[in-house]
Amino acid sequence: MDVYEALYTTRAMRRLSNELVATDSIARIVDAGLRAPTGGNAQDWRFVTVTDPDVIARLGALYKEALGQLFGGHYKASNDQVKAALAAGSADKRTQQVARVLNSSEHLAEHFHEVPLLVFGFSKSKDNPGSIWPALWSMCLAARAEGVGSTVTTVLGSFHHQESNAILGVPEGEGWVQHACLPMGHPTGRWGVPDRKPLEKVAFHDQWGSLPPYVTPSARL
Repeated sequence: MDVYEALYTTRAMRRLSNELVATDSIARIVDAGLRAPTGGNAQDWRFVTVTDPDVIARLGALYKEALGQLFGGHYKASNDQVKAALAAGSADKRTQQVARVLNSSEHLAEHFHEVPLLVFGFSKSKDNPGSIWPALWSMCLAARAEGVGSTVTTVLGSFHHQESNAILGVPEGEGWVQHACLPMGHPTGRWGVPDRKPLEKVAFHDQWGSLPPYVTPSARL
């Protein structure tokens, strides 16, 4: 797969089938993450892949409860606003986009127990995880090359850090912090280039506010 195709079409996939991900694919996905840059080549990280349905089911119960807390608390006002606008027949593009994200997020929570593969990323730095994010994103890109969809979620670590770590058997007292979980599986939707603002609207050149001498490339995919 062309590297730009992977970069342009690797988007959050929350609607996943329960079809198993091949062991060889899992190995390539995780190994790609291990090749990501790591400060001082410290490799101060650990990853846990989960395919055991019983373990995933236990984590799924926590995930559903955690997302309910998130949507019923921090995001409640904005979510209610979006739902009210849709009920009133709003055709606003941004409102409809947010609604799709909400729906897919709720779908993942309802079907988390059926996701065939979870990948968790840990490091010993709570406030500055450093190299963990390039590694996790490299895994998402590698998954795309394998035809496997993924998304990045921090819900379990934020709301049920201790409980989910216990389910995963993470040793206590060693300082391992769960930074993110990557639910992975074969997507039920289609791959595509996500809609984004043109780079001229968000990128500056040499100085803040100075327009760049380049423009958004013509669609290549």
